[in-house]
This record gives sequence, structure tokens and C-alpha cells, in this order.
Amino acid sequence: MDIRQLEAFLAVAEHLHFGRAADQLFMAQAPLSRTIKSLEDELDARLFDRNTRTVALTHAGAALVEPARAVLAAVRRAAETVSAVASGETGAVRVEFSGVAAHPFVAALARDMRGEHPGIRLELSSQSISRPVMRNLVDGKIDVGLGRWDQLPPGVSTSVLMPDSLSVALPRTHRLAAAGTVTFAQVMEESFVSLPYAWGSVTTDRLWRLGYAYGTVIDNVQFAPDTQACIALVSAGVGCHLALASVGLCNVNPDVVFIPLAPADVERVPDVHLRAAWRDPVDSPVVKTALGQLLNRK
Repeated sequence: MDIRQLEAFLAVAEHLHFGRAADQLFMAQAPLSRTIKSLEDELDARLFDRNTRTVALTHAGAALVEPARAVLAAVRRAAETVSAVASGETGAVRVEFSGVAAHPFVAALARDMRGEHPGIRLELSSQSISRPVMRNLVDGKIDVGLGRWDQLPPGVSTSVLMPDSLSVALPRTHRLAAAGTVTFAQVMEESFVSLPYAWGSVTTDRLWRLGYAYGTVIDNVQFAPDTQACIALVSAGVGCHLALASVGLCNVNPDVVFIPLAPADVERVPDVHLRAAWRDPVDSPVVKTALGQLLNRK
């Protein structure tokens, strides 16, 4: 039993007329009759009672109508599914991100997928810093990563989603809290709270690079597990924190201010821009679709 036979059977069952069924199928009546006869032989059952004037379904033919429709519907769904996958319109995309600055991009991507590509499902996860995101990307555990990296492994490409800069988080009572900008020389003798460098923190790396550039040893009084914990420690007066400017834009702690680091000091260290990363070349059509939506929002 094949699809061609079932299509022929259903056409005859619908019209109860071989001539009209043949017209629907764009074939001659004789080949249609042979197709029905081969199906009956295969099933060892007569499907139609026919004479020179009428065609009627037998009990066996009537019993075959719904199963035949179900088979053809399943075949259509299978073809549509394969076509959607091949065109990048259905499937799952694993996206991992780090940092609050990535949240608007992730939210926009999720909205775009629901609105424009409803067959694509986003599987989202997050990390407190960017290094694990890159490791998961290289290991094939995710498809797209959002974060900040200084070095890229072979086979990984990136694109800047949002330019970012550095600022210094200070207690509101600090002597420099009202400054428009702050140079690193003005704060390099201060105590600092930071994210663990061993975890791959970009801001801690920049802090130590600036200390090296100024020939000073950073007084890192405490390491905290995430940025919000660092901000809480700043609020408590434990120390300053070298932060991303984007974090300052999202700050809701009234006891902490974020002062932009002077441009001359920003230029002393590598950038801290938010980037999207992916394995190149991209083999999956659905990942290509998601990347296109994400990068078009830059």
C-alpha cells in the first residue's frame, strides 16, 4: 500500500465516479482503475461495488476511508515539519547569557520568536559571568551565547550587540560621589570589592590591568559571588567596585552611585562590549534564523 494508491482510493470514494476522480488526479481513467485494482489485490478485499452506471463503497471500502485520510494527513504533517526545519521556521535554539545588559536583548529575541517565528522554541539559561557561557558554546551545549570575552576559541565568531564602558561604583557618601567622571588615579588607593578573577570576571581583569598600568597593587578586600552582592558591599562601605556602565543604568540601590571612568583610563584596557557568539559556520537553519533576529537588533 502506498500514498499514490490511497490518494486514488479517496478520490474515487469522494466522487463515487471514476471519471471525475481521474480528472481530480490529472490522470486517465484506465490507470486509475488499475491503481484501485492493485490496492484491492494487496488488501485482498473489494473496496467498491461498480457497474456501468454506479459506484458504491463496500463495507471494507467504507472502513478504509478514515484510516486513509489519517495516513495522508500524517504524511502532509511530516512534509510540512521537514520543510519548516529546513527553512529555519521550527525547532529549538539554546541561548545562554550573562549580565543584566543582556536581558533586553534576550527579551526582544523571545518576543520576536513568538511573534514572527512561532515554531521556534528558545531554551534560555544564564551565568553570573561570561567564561562558562563560552565554554558551553564550544562544548556544543548551547547554540548562541551573550557575554564579554577577550579571546575567542577557534571556530567561534562574535558580533557586538551593545557598546559598553567602565564605571566606578561608590557609596553615596564618598568624596567623589558627585563627580562627573573619575580617573583611576583618584581611586586606585581605595579598597575594592570584586567578582572572583578565577571565574573569568571581565571587570576584575580590567581592575587589575589598570592597577598594573598605574604601578599599584589593588587592595581587593573582598570577592563576591555576583554583581548585586558587590553593589551591596559598596552600599555597606566595604569598598569601591569597578563595574560595567550598563550595570549602573540598572542600579536601584539608592546608597550607591556609578561614576563613569575617565575615557583615557577606559582606553588603557580592552573593551567590555556585550557580544553575541556562535559556532561558525552555522549548520542549523533555525539557529541562523534566531541569529538573524538577534543581530538585526544591534
